[in-house]
Amino acid sequence: MEACLYERLDDRKVRCHLCNHQCVIKDGKRGICGVRENQDGILKTLVYGKLIAQHVDPIEKKPLYHVLPGTLSYSIATVGCNFKCRFCQNADIAQLPADRKGMIVGEPCTPEDVVTAATRSGCRSIAYTYTEPTVFFEFAHDTARLAHEQGLLNVFVTNGYMTSEALHMIKPYLDAANVDLKAFNDDFYKQQCSAKREYVMQTLQLMKSLGIFVEVTTLLIPGLNDDRKELEQLASFVVDSLGPDTPWHISRFHPTYKLTDRPPTPAESIHEARRIGLDAGLRYVYSGNLPGDDGENTRCYSCGHPLIERWGYRISKNVIQDGKCPKCDATIDGIGL
Repeated sequence: MEACLYERLDDRKVRCHLCNHQCVIKDGKRGICGVRENQDGILKTLVYGKLIAQHVDPIEKKPLYHVLPGTLSYSIATVGCNFKCRFCQNADIAQLPADRKGMIVGEPCTPEDVVTAATRSGCRSIAYTYTEPTVFFEFAHDTARLAHEQGLLNVFVTNGYMTSEALHMIKPYLDAANVDLKAFNDDFYKQQCSAKREYVMQTLQLMKSLGIFVEVTTLLIPGLNDDRKELEQLASFVVDSLGPDTPWHISRFHPTYKLTDRPPTPAESIHEARRIGLDAGLRYVYSGNLPGDDGENTRCYSCGHPLIERWGYRISKNVIQDGKCPKCDATIDGIGL
């Protein structure tokens, strides 16, 4: 299928405008994502309708804590990614084309199939997740449009590297996103992800301005992005540029893929980062990958009243009433609370 958002250049080259790598691709070659190929001067997507994953998940698993809490989300992915994260938790599918000589695999599926399966499964939303939804943008866009017609929400779990053109194109159908802000230093993005931080920050700001509900996730890796000053700067950016109503998830790292020389993140490091976020003025800061930790729970930012209690991806208690705290009547930010 012909891809969207590209331009033809001389000598049968093309320039892809889907993500901020803006790859110039020679005839017969692919972009960094490994799933968009120049075929005789025409850019083709190789993953349209080829799903490597289809699962029914709690929406809390994304993680999205302020979007339809306690509901199910039909979660889909194709192979491929436009980042090369050395700590990729889904490298077996995200990095499959890069690691397996361009291999593309997946079960045939249409947007109609996905929306039907989501509805039959009792899901309230569709999540484009596991790998990077930007690289299967055409399929995500077509599915999201149909989903909205059926009253389903659409959420991206993304590295935030799509261009403004792509974001404006999906905006009418994209309700929320969890965006990885992986660190607040440029060297980390360059050395660990083969990307640039500035574009992720721009995407976050644009999402906010377009009215897409945003939650942010940072995977805390010992010795690489857990410096206190850096975390203070990251938290300040979220407060100042996205707003204090933006939930921030701080997740625990476990050694994986090409980054196995670092230990798991100590729980105290997660707790310290959470304190930094709260001290910076964020209303909702969450501990990730620490089941049973109090930092999983939602409290009223105004009076401190417990609102949602969680254990992992399960909600055991939710006392929010019509989007408000039952004790002080403060409005709790999010969608469908």
